[in-house]
Amino acid sequence: MAKRDKTPVLARLWRDRRLVWNLAKNDLKKKFAGSYFGVIWAFVQPMITILLYWFIFEFGLHQRASDLRTGAEIPFVLWLMAGLVPWFYFQEAMSGGTGVLVEYSYLVKKVVFGVDVLPAVKLISALFAHLFFVVFAIVVFSCMGYFPTWYVLQVFYYSFCMIVLLTGLVYATSAVNVFFRDMKEVVGILLQIGMWVTPIMWNFESMTKIPGWALAILRFNPMYYVVTGYRDALIHRTGFWEHPLETLVFWVITLLLFWAGTGVFRRLKPHFADVL
Repeated sequence: MAKRDKTPVLARLWRDRRLVWNLAKNDLKKKFAGSYFGVIWAFVQPMITILLYWFIFEFGLHQRASDLRTGAEIPFVLWLMAGLVPWFYFQEAMSGGTGVLVEYSYLVKKVVFGVDVLPAVKLISALFAHLFFVVFAIVVFSCMGYFPTWYVLQVFYYSFCMIVLLTGLVYATSAVNVFFRDMKEVVGILLQIGMWVTPIMWNFESMTKIPGWALAILRFNPMYYVVTGYRDALIHRTGFWEHPLETLVFWVITLLLFWAGTGVFRRLKPHFADVL
């Protein structure tokens, strides 16, 4: 059995940062290798999804959105986009990260290769498209008269929040997936559920028929903090420091998940090569 490496995950990622970066770029290219339009598909599909949801919820279900500070109605497509942009990244990173050790099993079997970097590869690979959609969203907001203020810089903070959250989750699910291959399917189902228990398609503030205790539980979802944070940055122009309790709860949950997820990975790592 291989000797357990007790070096902290962040230290290993920093040490191998150039390797992570190169693998992430290659991973993005490989995903669409052989297709005529290549990486363009990474951007086309989310755009079609945004347009589809916008048509269904605004014109079919007559959903409306408003600015929490002024109470003025805003275009629903902007409210929807501000929620979908972070969710697309979360969904892509979770799906790809869960199966990364199986996908790169030929690297896992190499004695000299540090498998610790592989989950991070998927996080960085998905980040390329996420950054594009952040810029795209700002452009759309500006074209519709909602010009960015300095509050938009908080997007970088909330993206960092999401990366830390994903690191803990992906390290855990990728390690478990080596031994329980159905984990990727379980994650897919949980992501479908998560999309509807996160305020992406609907607004918590307007759900009068849901009991207060149920809404309080839903707010413990870490992605609730991230999604509402993106809307605060792009629409409501509210600082994260104005929600100290929510910020504290998010970081307590996220750091616990980070500690647990990386711990699971570290304990199972010596057995990866034997199973794969």
